[in-house]
Amino acid sequence: MSSTGSNNTDGPFNFSDITANLPSLEERVGMVNALKSKLQSLGGAKGDVLESLTPSVRKRVEKLKELQSQHDELEAKYLEERAALEAKYQKLYEPNYTKRYEIVNGIVEVEGVTTDSSMAQGGDNAPEEKGVPDFWLTAMKTHEILEEEITEEDEGALKYLKDIKWYRIADPKGFKLEFYFDTNPYFKNTVLTKIYHMIDEDEPILEKAIGTEIEWYPGKCLTQKLLKKKPKKGSKNAKPITKLEKCESFFNFFSPPQIPDDEDELDEDVAEELQNQMEQDYDVGSTIRDKIIPHAVSWFTGEAADEDFEDIDEEGEGDEEDENEDEDDDEEEDEDDDEDDDEDDDEDEDEEDNKTTKKKSGRPLSGEGQQTERPPECKQQ
Repeated sequence: MSSTGSNNTDGPFNFSDITANLPSLEERVGMVNALKSKLQSLGGAKGDVLESLTPSVRKRVEKLKELQSQHDELEAKYLEERAALEAKYQKLYEPNYTKRYEIVNGIVEVEGVTTDSSMAQGGDNAPEEKGVPDFWLTAMKTHEILEEEITEEDEGALKYLKDIKWYRIADPKGFKLEFYFDTNPYFKNTVLTKIYHMIDEDEPILEKAIGTEIEWYPGKCLTQKLLKKKPKKGSKNAKPITKLEKCESFFNFFSPPQIPDDEDELDEDVAEELQNQMEQDYDVGSTIRDKIIPHAVSWFTGEAADEDFEDIDEEGEGDEEDENEDEDDDEEEDEDDDEDDDEDDDEDEDEEDNKTTKKKSGRPLSGEGQQTERPPECKQQ
Protein backbone atom coordinates (compact mmCIF):
# COMPACT_ATOMS: atom_id res chain seq x y z
CA MET A 1 0.00 0.00 0.00
CA SER A 2 1.06 3.51 -0.53
CA SER A 3 1.25 5.82 2.42
CA THR A 4 -0.13 8.63 0.29
CA GLY A 5 -3.29 7.02 -1.04
CA SER A 6 -4.66 4.29 -3.24
CA ASN A 7 -3.99 5.95 -6.61
CA ASN A 8 -0.85 4.82 -8.42
CA THR A 9 1.40 7.34 -10.13
CA ASP A 10 3.10 6.61 -13.41
CA GLY A 11 6.74 7.31 -14.12
CA PRO A 12 10.00 6.42 -12.42
CA PHE A 13 10.13 6.07 -8.65
CA ASN A 14 11.20 9.29 -6.97
CA PHE A 15 12.53 8.87 -3.42
CA SER A 16 12.09 12.59 -2.75
CA ASP A 17 8.31 12.21 -3.15
CA ILE A 18 8.29 10.00 -0.06
CA THR A 19 10.72 11.93 2.10
CA ALA A 20 9.10 15.30 1.34
CA ASN A 21 6.29 14.79 3.87
CA LEU A 22 8.40 13.09 6.53
CA PRO A 23 9.43 14.97 9.69
CA SER A 24 12.91 16.48 9.64
CA LEU A 25 15.71 15.11 11.80
CA GLU A 26 15.30 17.98 14.24
CA GLU A 27 11.58 17.29 14.53
CA ARG A 28 12.22 13.59 15.15
CA VAL A 29 14.76 14.44 17.86
CA GLY A 30 12.25 16.82 19.40
CA MET A 31 9.52 14.17 19.37
CA VAL A 32 11.76 11.59 21.02
CA ASN A 33 12.97 14.06 23.66
CA ALA A 34 9.43 15.29 24.31
CA LEU A 35 8.23 11.75 24.94
CA LYS A 36 11.18 11.04 27.23
CA SER A 37 10.60 14.29 29.11
CA LYS A 38 6.99 13.28 29.64
CA LEU A 39 8.04 9.90 30.98
CA GLN A 40 10.66 11.51 33.21
CA SER A 41 8.07 13.89 34.63
CA LEU A 42 6.15 10.86 35.85
CA GLY A 43 9.19 9.79 37.84
CA GLY A 44 8.59 12.37 40.56
CA ALA A 45 11.42 12.45 43.07
CA LYS A 46 13.72 10.38 40.88
CA GLY A 47 15.07 13.60 39.38
CA ASP A 48 16.75 14.37 42.72
CA VAL A 49 19.20 11.50 42.30
CA LEU A 50 21.94 13.75 40.92
CA GLU A 51 21.80 16.00 43.96
CA SER A 52 22.57 13.04 46.23
CA LEU A 53 25.72 12.08 44.31
CA THR A 54 29.26 13.12 45.11
CA PRO A 55 30.78 15.73 42.73
CA SER A 56 33.01 13.14 41.03
CA VAL A 57 30.18 10.67 40.41
CA ARG A 58 27.91 13.49 39.28
CA LYS A 59 30.41 14.53 36.59
CA ARG A 60 30.58 10.96 35.33
CA VAL A 61 26.79 10.78 35.16
CA GLU A 62 26.67 14.10 33.28
CA LYS A 63 29.06 12.61 30.73
CA LEU A 64 26.81 9.56 30.43
CA LYS A 65 23.88 11.89 29.77
CA GLU A 66 25.84 13.52 26.95
CA LEU A 67 26.43 10.09 25.44
CA GLN A 68 22.72 9.36 25.82
CA SER A 69 21.86 12.56 23.92
CA GLN A 70 24.14 11.47 21.09
CA HIS A 71 22.41 8.08 21.08
CA ASP A 72 19.00 9.80 20.95
CA GLU A 73 20.05 11.80 17.88
CA LEU A 74 21.16 8.61 16.13
CA GLU A 75 17.92 6.91 17.17
CA ALA A 76 15.86 9.75 15.73
CA LYS A 77 17.80 9.52 12.47
CA TYR A 78 17.23 5.75 12.41
CA LEU A 79 13.48 6.24 12.88
CA GLU A 80 13.43 8.82 10.09
CA GLU A 81 15.28 6.55 7.67
CA ARG A 82 13.15 3.55 8.66
CA ALA A 83 9.95 5.50 7.97
CA ALA A 84 11.30 6.53 4.56
CA LEU A 85 12.32 2.95 3.75
CA GLU A 86 8.94 1.62 4.78
CA ALA A 87 7.16 4.24 2.68
CA LYS A 88 9.37 3.36 -0.28
CA TYR A 89 8.48 -0.32 -0.13
CA GLN A 90 4.81 0.36 0.48
CA LYS A 91 4.85 2.14 -2.87
CA LEU A 92 6.70 -0.77 -4.50
CA TYR A 93 4.16 -3.26 -3.09
CA GLU A 94 1.24 -1.43 -4.71
CA PRO A 95 1.47 -2.98 -8.23
CA ASN A 96 1.64 -6.43 -6.66
CA TYR A 97 -1.49 -5.77 -4.59
CA THR A 98 -3.27 -4.37 -7.65
CA LYS A 99 -2.61 -7.58 -9.60
CA ARG A 100 -3.85 -9.62 -6.67
CA TYR A 101 -7.05 -7.57 -6.57
CA GLU A 102 -7.65 -8.11 -10.30
CA ILE A 103 -7.16 -11.89 -10.10
CA VAL A 104 -9.22 -12.34 -6.92
CA ASN A 105 -12.17 -10.41 -8.38
CA GLY A 106 -12.02 -11.92 -11.87
CA ILE A 107 -11.03 -8.69 -13.60
CA VAL A 108 -8.15 -10.40 -15.37
CA GLU A 109 -7.50 -14.06 -16.06
CA VAL A 110 -4.24 -15.85 -15.42
CA GLU A 111 -2.42 -17.61 -18.23
CA GLY A 112 -3.54 -21.18 -18.91
CA VAL A 113 -7.11 -20.81 -17.59
CA THR A 114 -9.83 -21.34 -20.19
CA THR A 115 -12.97 -19.22 -20.11
CA ASP A 116 -15.04 -21.81 -21.97
CA SER A 117 -18.20 -22.36 -19.93
CA SER A 118 -18.36 -26.00 -21.06
CA MET A 119 -15.10 -26.61 -19.14
CA ALA A 120 -16.48 -25.18 -15.93
CA GLN A 121 -16.50 -27.53 -12.98
CA GLY A 122 -19.87 -28.99 -12.10
CA GLY A 123 -21.29 -29.61 -15.54
CA ASP A 124 -21.89 -27.92 -18.86
CA ASN A 125 -24.75 -25.77 -17.59
CA ALA A 126 -23.04 -24.66 -14.36
CA PRO A 127 -22.10 -20.96 -14.27
CA GLU A 128 -18.36 -20.37 -14.30
CA GLU A 129 -16.86 -18.96 -11.14
CA LYS A 130 -14.85 -15.81 -11.63
CA GLY A 131 -11.76 -14.97 -9.65
CA VAL A 132 -11.31 -16.62 -6.24
CA PRO A 133 -14.62 -16.78 -4.36
CA ASP A 134 -14.61 -15.97 -0.61
CA PHE A 135 -10.91 -15.11 -0.78
CA TRP A 136 -10.75 -12.55 2.03
CA LEU A 137 -13.36 -14.29 4.18
CA THR A 138 -11.39 -17.55 4.07
CA ALA A 139 -8.06 -15.80 4.68
CA MET A 140 -9.37 -13.99 7.77
CA LYS A 141 -11.16 -17.01 9.20
CA THR A 142 -7.93 -19.00 9.02
CA HIS A 143 -6.28 -16.70 11.56
CA GLU A 144 -7.20 -17.65 15.12
CA ILE A 145 -7.68 -14.07 16.34
CA LEU A 146 -10.02 -13.11 13.50
CA GLU A 147 -11.83 -16.47 13.52
CA GLU A 148 -13.13 -15.64 17.00
CA GLU A 149 -14.55 -12.34 15.73
CA ILE A 150 -16.42 -13.70 12.68
CA THR A 151 -19.85 -15.25 13.28
CA GLU A 152 -21.83 -17.44 10.87
CA GLU A 153 -24.14 -14.49 10.19
CA ASP A 154 -21.11 -12.31 9.28
CA GLU A 155 -19.95 -14.71 6.58
CA GLY A 156 -22.78 -13.79 4.22
CA ALA A 157 -21.70 -10.14 4.22
CA LEU A 158 -17.95 -10.85 4.16
CA LYS A 159 -18.38 -12.89 0.96
CA TYR A 160 -18.77 -9.50 -0.75
CA LEU A 161 -15.40 -8.22 0.52
CA LYS A 162 -13.24 -7.45 -2.54
CA ASP A 163 -10.06 -6.00 -1.05
CA ILE A 164 -8.38 -4.71 2.10
CA LYS A 165 -5.76 -1.95 2.10
CA TRP A 166 -3.87 -0.02 4.73
CA TYR A 167 -2.08 3.32 4.77
CA ARG A 168 0.11 5.05 7.31
CA ILE A 169 -1.12 8.49 8.34
CA ALA A 170 1.16 11.26 9.57
CA ASP A 171 -1.08 13.78 11.35
CA PRO A 172 -2.16 12.53 13.76
CA LYS A 173 0.17 9.54 13.69
CA GLY A 174 -1.33 6.13 13.09
CA PHE A 175 -2.69 3.98 10.31
CA LYS A 176 -5.88 3.47 8.35
CA LEU A 177 -7.56 0.25 7.17
CA GLU A 178 -9.92 0.25 4.19
CA PHE A 179 -12.34 -2.60 3.42
CA TYR A 180 -13.76 -2.55 -0.13
CA PHE A 181 -17.14 -4.25 -0.64
CA ASP A 182 -19.10 -5.16 -3.72
CA THR A 183 -22.75 -4.15 -3.89
CA ASN A 184 -24.51 -6.33 -1.35
CA PRO A 185 -27.89 -6.79 0.37
CA TYR A 186 -26.55 -5.94 3.84
CA PHE A 187 -25.40 -2.29 3.76
CA LYS A 188 -25.05 0.66 1.39
CA ASN A 189 -21.36 1.42 2.06
CA THR A 190 -18.86 0.32 -0.55
CA VAL A 191 -15.88 1.17 1.69
CA LEU A 192 -15.63 0.69 5.46
CA THR A 193 -12.68 2.30 7.21
CA LYS A 194 -10.96 1.98 10.58
CA ILE A 195 -8.45 4.58 11.74
CA TYR A 196 -6.03 4.17 14.67
CA HIS A 197 -4.52 7.29 16.22
CA MET A 198 -1.30 6.46 18.03
CA ILE A 199 0.53 8.44 20.70
CA ASP A 200 3.66 6.46 19.89
CA GLU A 201 3.86 3.97 17.00
CA ASP A 202 7.02 2.27 18.21
CA GLU A 203 5.62 1.18 21.59
CA PRO A 204 2.77 1.23 20.40
CA ILE A 205 0.49 3.44 22.49
CA LEU A 206 -3.07 3.77 21.20
CA GLU A 207 -4.86 7.08 21.71
CA LYS A 208 -8.18 6.24 20.06
CA ALA A 209 -9.78 4.39 17.16
CA ILE A 210 -12.44 5.65 14.73
CA GLY A 211 -14.67 3.47 12.55
CA THR A 212 -17.15 3.99 9.73
CA GLU A 213 -20.83 4.21 10.57
CA ILE A 214 -22.42 1.34 8.65
CA GLU A 215 -25.60 2.13 6.75
CA TRP A 216 -27.50 -1.11 7.21
CA TYR A 217 -30.48 -1.99 5.06
CA PRO A 218 -33.72 -2.57 7.03
CA GLY A 219 -33.66 -5.90 8.83
CA LYS A 220 -30.06 -6.65 7.79
CA CYS A 221 -28.08 -5.22 10.72
CA LEU A 222 -25.59 -7.81 12.01
CA THR A 223 -24.49 -5.94 15.14
CA GLN A 224 -27.92 -5.72 16.79
CA LYS A 225 -30.84 -8.08 17.15
CA LEU A 226 -34.48 -7.20 17.70
CA LEU A 227 -36.07 -8.79 20.75
CA LYS A 228 -39.84 -9.02 20.97
CA LYS A 229 -41.66 -9.61 24.23
CA LYS A 230 -45.33 -10.43 24.48
CA PRO A 231 -47.35 -8.05 26.67
CA LYS A 232 -48.70 -9.37 29.96
CA LYS A 233 -52.19 -10.75 30.02
CA GLY A 234 -54.73 -8.07 30.73
CA SER A 235 -52.42 -5.31 29.57
CA LYS A 236 -54.09 -2.46 27.72
CA ASN A 237 -51.23 -2.38 25.20
CA ALA A 238 -51.70 -5.44 23.01
CA LYS A 239 -48.64 -4.72 20.88
CA PRO A 240 -45.47 -6.74 21.58
CA ILE A 241 -42.64 -4.88 23.30
CA THR A 242 -39.54 -4.60 21.09
CA LYS A 243 -35.99 -3.93 22.19
CA LEU A 244 -32.66 -3.74 20.32
CA GLU A 245 -29.78 -5.66 21.85
CA LYS A 246 -26.13 -5.65 20.79
CA CYS A 247 -24.85 -8.98 19.53
CA GLU A 248 -21.47 -10.42 18.60
CA SER A 249 -20.29 -9.60 15.09
CA PHE A 250 -17.09 -8.83 13.22
CA PHE A 251 -18.73 -5.58 12.13
CA ASN A 252 -18.57 -4.29 15.72
CA PHE A 253 -14.94 -3.69 14.71
CA PHE A 254 -16.17 -0.48 13.05
CA SER A 255 -17.69 0.75 16.34
CA PRO A 256 -14.59 0.67 18.56
CA PRO A 257 -14.64 1.38 22.31
CA GLN A 258 -14.31 5.06 23.13
CA ILE A 259 -12.58 6.73 26.08
CA PRO A 260 -15.04 9.09 27.83
CA ASP A 261 -14.06 12.72 28.42
CA ASP A 262 -14.15 12.23 32.19
CA GLU A 263 -11.87 9.18 32.13
CA ASP A 264 -10.30 10.18 35.47
CA GLU A 265 -13.64 9.52 37.16
CA LEU A 266 -13.96 6.00 35.74
CA ASP A 267 -14.33 3.14 38.19
CA GLU A 268 -11.19 0.98 38.33
CA ASP A 269 -12.99 -2.14 37.05
CA VAL A 270 -14.67 -0.19 34.26
CA ALA A 271 -11.35 1.38 33.25
CA GLU A 272 -9.66 -2.03 33.20
CA GLU A 273 -12.44 -3.49 31.05
CA LEU A 274 -12.18 -0.55 28.65
CA GLN A 275 -8.41 -1.06 28.43
CA ASN A 276 -8.90 -4.74 27.60
CA GLN A 277 -11.44 -3.88 24.89
CA MET A 278 -9.08 -1.36 23.31
CA GLU A 279 -6.20 -3.84 23.35
CA GLN A 280 -8.37 -6.51 21.74
CA ASP A 281 -9.55 -4.03 19.12
CA TYR A 282 -5.95 -3.06 18.31
CA ASP A 283 -4.94 -6.73 18.09
CA VAL A 284 -7.58 -7.29 15.40
CA GLY A 285 -6.52 -4.20 13.44
CA SER A 286 -2.79 -4.90 13.63
CA THR A 287 -3.35 -8.55 12.67
CA ILE A 288 -5.17 -7.49 9.51
CA ARG A 289 -2.45 -4.94 8.73
CA ASP A 290 0.63 -7.06 9.50
CA LYS A 291 -0.56 -10.61 8.76
CA ILE A 292 -3.56 -10.78 6.45
CA ILE A 293 -2.91 -7.99 3.93
CA PRO A 294 0.73 -8.80 3.07
CA HIS A 295 0.27 -12.61 3.10
CA ALA A 296 -3.39 -13.06 2.16
CA VAL A 297 -2.99 -16.05 -0.18
CA SER A 298 -0.94 -17.94 2.44
CA TRP A 299 -3.78 -17.49 4.92
CA PHE A 300 -6.32 -18.45 2.24
CA THR A 301 -4.53 -21.77 1.61
CA GLY A 302 -3.78 -22.33 5.33
CA GLU A 303 0.00 -22.37 4.84
CA ALA A 304 0.50 -19.32 7.05
CA ALA A 305 -1.53 -20.92 9.86
CA ASP A 306 0.57 -24.10 9.65
CA GLU A 307 3.75 -22.04 9.94
CA ASP A 308 2.36 -20.25 13.00
CA PHE A 309 1.51 -23.56 14.67
CA GLU A 310 4.96 -24.94 13.89
CA ASP A 311 6.54 -21.92 15.58
CA ILE A 312 4.34 -22.41 18.64
CA ASP A 313 5.12 -26.14 18.78
CA GLU A 314 8.85 -25.51 18.55
CA GLU A 315 8.67 -22.96 21.35
CA GLY A 316 6.56 -25.34 23.44
CA GLU A 317 8.94 -28.26 22.90
CA GLY A 318 11.86 -26.08 23.88
CA ASP A 319 10.09 -25.04 27.07
CA GLU A 320 9.23 -28.66 27.90
CA GLU A 321 12.81 -29.77 27.32
CA ASP A 322 14.06 -26.99 29.59
CA GLU A 323 11.55 -27.98 32.26
CA ASN A 324 12.49 -31.67 31.98
CA GLU A 325 16.18 -30.82 32.20
CA ASP A 326 15.52 -28.69 35.27
CA GLU A 327 13.51 -31.51 36.86
CA ASP A 328 16.25 -34.04 36.08
CA ASP A 329 18.85 -31.71 37.55
CA ASP A 330 16.73 -31.23 40.66
CA GLU A 331 16.24 -34.99 41.04
CA GLU A 332 19.96 -35.64 40.61
CA GLU A 333 20.75 -32.96 43.19
CA ASP A 334 18.21 -34.48 45.61
CA GLU A 335 19.69 -37.94 45.10
CA ASP A 336 23.20 -36.59 45.64
CA ASP A 337 22.06 -34.83 48.80
CA ASP A 338 20.40 -38.04 50.05
CA GLU A 339 23.53 -40.07 49.35
CA ASP A 340 25.69 -37.48 51.09
CA ASP A 341 23.33 -37.53 54.10
CA ASP A 342 23.46 -41.35 54.20
CA GLU A 343 27.24 -41.36 54.03
CA ASP A 344 27.48 -38.73 56.77
CA ASP A 345 25.09 -40.71 58.97
CA ASP A 346 27.04 -43.91 58.35
CA GLU A 347 30.33 -42.23 59.12
CA ASP A 348 28.91 -40.82 62.35
CA GLU A 349 27.59 -44.25 63.36
CA ASP A 350 30.90 -45.91 62.51
CA GLU A 351 32.79 -43.38 64.60
CA GLU A 352 30.48 -43.96 67.57
CA ASP A 353 30.79 -47.73 67.21
CA ASN A 354 34.54 -47.49 66.97
CA LYS A 355 34.73 -45.35 70.09
CA THR A 356 32.52 -47.76 72.02
CA THR A 357 34.40 -50.82 70.84
CA LYS A 358 37.79 -49.36 71.60
CA LYS A 359 36.68 -48.52 75.09
CA LYS A 360 35.54 -52.11 75.70
CA SER A 361 38.16 -54.29 74.04
CA GLY A 362 40.55 -52.08 72.20
CA ARG A 363 39.84 -53.72 68.85
CA PRO A 364 37.10 -53.44 66.24
CA LEU A 365 34.09 -55.75 66.24
CA SER A 366 33.76 -58.35 63.50
CA GLY A 367 31.95 -56.92 60.49
CA GLU A 368 32.92 -53.36 61.31
CA GLY A 369 32.51 -51.08 58.29
CA GLN A 370 29.58 -53.06 56.82
CA GLN A 371 26.36 -51.02 56.49
CA THR A 372 23.12 -52.47 57.77
CA GLU A 373 19.95 -52.09 55.68
CA ARG A 374 18.30 -48.73 56.19
CA PRO A 375 14.79 -47.60 55.34
CA PRO A 376 14.66 -45.42 52.22
CA GLU A 377 14.91 -41.73 52.79
CA CYS A 378 11.77 -39.64 52.11
CA LYS A 379 12.52 -37.10 49.39
CA GLN A 380 11.09 -33.65 50.00
CA GLN A 381 9.08 -32.41 47.09
